[in-house]
Amino acid sequence: MIKPAQYRRLASLALLLVLASAGLGYRLVDLHILRHDELVREASGRQKRLLRAPRRGDILDARGNQLATSIFVKTIFADPALIGTNQTAVARMLAPVLKMDEAELARKLQVRTWRDKDGKDRTDHFEILKRKVSLEEWDRICSVMTNLSFGINENKLTRPERLFYWNLRHNAIKAVPVDDQLRVYPHGNLASHLLGFVGTVEQKVDNLPTTQLIGKSGVEAWFNSVLNGVVGWRETETDPSTRELAMFRREDIAPRAGLNVVLTIDAQVQNIVESELAAAMDRHAPASASAIVVEPRTGKILAMATLPDFNPNRIDSDTPVDHLRNRVITDIAEPGSTFKIVVVSGALNDRVVSLDDHFYCENGLFHFAGLSLKDDHRFGDLTVKEIIARSSNIGAAKIGIQMGEPRVYQYLRRFGFGDRTGITLPGEVNGTVHPLNKWTKPSISRIPMGHEVAVTPLQMALAMCVIANGGNLMRPMLVERFDDEEGREVFRNEPRVVRQVIGEQAAKGMVQALMRAVSTNGTAAKARLEHYTVAGKTGTAQKLPYGSGRYFSSFIGFFPADKPEICILVVLDDPDRRRGGYYGGETAAPIFRRIAERIAMQLDLQPDVPSTEEPAAPPVEAFTKTVSDGPLTPAKTGRNF
Repeated sequence: MIKPAQYRRLASLALLLVLASAGLGYRLVDLHILRHDELVREASGRQKRLLRAPRRGDILDARGNQLATSIFVKTIFADPALIGTNQTAVARMLAPVLKMDEAELARKLQVRTWRDKDGKDRTDHFEILKRKVSLEEWDRICSVMTNLSFGINENKLTRPERLFYWNLRHNAIKAVPVDDQLRVYPHGNLASHLLGFVGTVEQKVDNLPTTQLIGKSGVEAWFNSVLNGVVGWRETETDPSTRELAMFRREDIAPRAGLNVVLTIDAQVQNIVESELAAAMDRHAPASASAIVVEPRTGKILAMATLPDFNPNRIDSDTPVDHLRNRVITDIAEPGSTFKIVVVSGALNDRVVSLDDHFYCENGLFHFAGLSLKDDHRFGDLTVKEIIARSSNIGAAKIGIQMGEPRVYQYLRRFGFGDRTGITLPGEVNGTVHPLNKWTKPSISRIPMGHEVAVTPLQMALAMCVIANGGNLMRPMLVERFDDEEGREVFRNEPRVVRQVIGEQAAKGMVQALMRAVSTNGTAAKARLEHYTVAGKTGTAQKLPYGSGRYFSSFIGFFPADKPEICILVVLDDPDRRRGGYYGGETAAPIFRRIAERIAMQLDLQPDVPSTEEPAAPPVEAFTKTVSDGPLTPAKTGRNF
């Protein structure tokens, strides 16, 4: 029989169940209806889709030396609420590691409160202290924070107080979960115009903001999409201080690193070229100096340099814009006498002339179409070989006149002038070749000597390579291949012939003539090498306006002449005529010689001129010497290999 007390207990239990159910129902209504919008906002604020930036690929030289690389860096932030009133002590220990002003750091660590749009007081849990902190620096920061001492006996503290100091040491200073990248150029200014530099941009990927590196010039810009890779992401949740709650991570897609771009550039050759140009800047004080080293058979560019240059690690508002320009592909000028190779090659190819044909050079003064044309010397009869060797303007003009305007124009275009070369660098210009209907009557006598046309140094170098490789115009090749992050080859570039410009016999004839130019009786005697035959041509072009007394001085040559391995162009923009003259044979030719001698040793090229005596063993520092400047070590040039 059920006793009354049992009824009372059952009734009480039923009442409790009813009250609990009512409370739960109210709570559900409160969460799902009354506070729905507020809670959705708060929950969405903690659910994050964190983008994971891919590592930007490296840029390497042909031997695998790093020319540009990326390192991951941290963005360091503080949660001031976890520091309490200890800002001064924390700042004193942390400022030297962060390389920040102690007072400024203490100010950043102050607790800040603010009121949200719903009128609720909020505490700021996120204050950025420093960006681009290396992993090594981050380890030192963690060590400093872990070992912070506040001059108190923590064993006497209450448990909440001990927990406060534990959180201060381990959670008050943190790094943003997604690392940034820092682009690093290990060799400073080396090949700066080729490599270019990067900037950072705020972009949105799937409507999520992210900071990415983007190429601004050079290879960095041209191959930006190849180097950048593919973004990954992570679906997760964070606590109010924006720290990730790893237990709630739902999706983690790894980024795909960018490809490594392997160039045809040889960093050792590039260093030789730049060090010799630096010496030339000191010696001749030009406005700029440029040089290119090309492999004639393939069009591979082994070095390309322009001074003044810049350090891509430190691009800022103080960097002169003029120093950022790659003059080898962006600047055009009348080439002067180096251009004689174009018309004479065409005339030999069409058999309008032969190497031994004679032209009367008017004793240095020739009148044509109402204008006078002069030579630097009073030449009488010269063969075609001698016209090249002694750089007779009148002789070249007469060959052009004999060819006729249509054929001269055709060869200008066949050699590639007036078109971009197709090099994989931004900023290249076409140059200027006027159409035939804009030629004046004197044009046929002026163009053969390099007037009334404007070319880039690269165009001129590739034109000389046509002669060196048997008549083919090559596409300039700057990139050897793309590799993935494991070093596996993804794509390989191959040499490409644009077209055959002249026949092999005409090219061989031009080689003979150009060898005469580098003989003791030619204009480029100072370009001669002891162990290699050289074929080449000087150029001395007046800068506009004519009569200004300013010149472009140049020399282009290749060696060994009968089986060319290397073609080198050197250009000086307005050398100081009081410091060694201004003719190409006086200024650019000796620079060619010094570059060629050092490159030949570096690449171990086989000599084609037999030595008359047993050569002495080269000194250990042979690869770091110049003819006139003594030892040139990496420490002196600022580039390390």
